[in-house]
Amino acid sequence: MIEYELQRIHSAELIREADDYRLARESLRQRRAARETDGEIEAEDRSHSGRRRRLRVARAA
Repeated sequence: MIEYELQRIHSAELIREADDYRLARESLRQRRAARETDGEIEAEDRSHSGRRRRLRVARAA
């Protein structure tokens, strides 16, 4: 009987962890979607930010 209870506790814990993981993934997906919509609006601002970019030419050794 104790093993059955332990199995139920373990199963409930796995279900809780899966729900937490699912919620975290969903919130991440929503943040990315919000960032994409904000990114479309601010695309021009970022292109003229004055930030230095990496050189595309490989350096000589």
